[in-house]
Amino acid sequence: MNTAELMNEAASLPLEERARLVDSLLQTLNPVDDSVAAAWLATARRRLDDLDSGRVEAVPGDEVFEKVRRRLGQ
Repeated sequence: MNTAELMNEAASLPLEERARLVDSLLQTLNPVDDSVAAAWLATARRRLDDLDSGRVEAVPGDEVFEKVRRRLGQ
């Protein structure tokens, strides 16, 4: 199978499978550093706990992007 055939085959996969394939391929280009991955996981867990406990309040994405656009003058 050549590259074009492989890409066509991959494009026909369901979205979730394509995402898994992309992640797998990216990891071959940028191997995961276990200490960095552990730090990100700890941060994600802490942030989720902050949301679940009510210590912080989520901001809708539309509001965040609008604020960024205003700051960038767009």
